[in-house]
Amino acid sequence: MKEQIYTIPLMDAFNAGDECPFCFIERNLEQHAMDFVLGAGASYMEDDIRAETDKAGFCREHYKKMFEYGNRLGCGLILTTHFKKKNEELKQQIKMFSPAKASMFSHFKKAQSTTDAPKTSIGVWAKAQQESCYICDYYKNTYSRYLDTFFELYRKNPEFVELFKKSKGFCLPHFADLVENAETILSDKEKSDFYETLFPLMTENMQRVTDDLEWFCDKFDYKNKDADWKTSKDAIPRGMQKAAGSYPADPPYKSAL
Repeated sequence: MKEQIYTIPLMDAFNAGDECPFCFIERNLEQHAMDFVLGAGASYMEDDIRAETDKAGFCREHYKKMFEYGNRLGCGLILTTHFKKKNEELKQQIKMFSPAKASMFSHFKKAQSTTDAPKTSIGVWAKAQQESCYICDYYKNTYSRYLDTFFELYRKNPEFVELFKKSKGFCLPHFADLVENAETILSDKEKSDFYETLFPLMTENMQRVTDDLEWFCDKFDYKNKDADWKTSKDAIPRGMQKAAGSYPADPPYKSAL
């Protein structure tokens, strides 16, 4: 299968030798989205883009990353029009709000956090704001297309299959995505072959990281103070990535300007 433009990022990710090629792709997509929203191209000055960011807003994590990115004016402009839209919505929500009648046992009930299922129209509205993020939507939608590309390459590209077999496996969230999608995309024969590669690949590499973590801890024993660190020096961030995805040791991603 001839390499296409849309397959190159996935091939590059598997050639990178990362703990999870899909984490590698997601980081690139997220950084691209940050550059698009706040970078030198000034997309935030375009009315159609501002309309989308006004509507979607950003999650807590990406507000922090936007602040760290360094474009204060861009953040200010985006937030100004976003707040204008949210102020209108807030006024409408308050206008429509009708408190529920309190029961005689209300004073015995415990307070609930915002992570619980909301029971009011304002709670539903506010929770929707927390779960909506322009940057998350961008890279999650693009990531789903790379999952499709993964299975296309797996079926048609022997070179890619070899890269897959020689990889370090995946983080647990992306491993789960592969299994979930394999169940609907692959035939029974393809699934059998796929799992025969994927499952040993995951167990072997999870054990590899476990061994590195154990040796990292053992190195703090005075008996091992002169022993070689082997491959364990960065075991903590690699272990965190393997468990939950992402790159905990990454510095803030900043504007190139």
